[in-house]
Amino acid sequence: MKEGIHPKYHEVTVRCACGASWKTHSTKPDLHLEICSNCHPFFTGRE
Repeated sequence: MKEGIHPKYHEVTVRCACGASWKTHSTKPDLHLEICSNCHPFFTGRE
């Protein structure tokens, strides 16, 4: 790979509107979600 042309890949914290958060890796500085598997009705069984 050529040096200096690829974005930095670092650990970030993903935050959901429901308050859940977890660590992952991304080229983005931070990630904010509106809905995740902790609050989505399909995964929770609630409507």
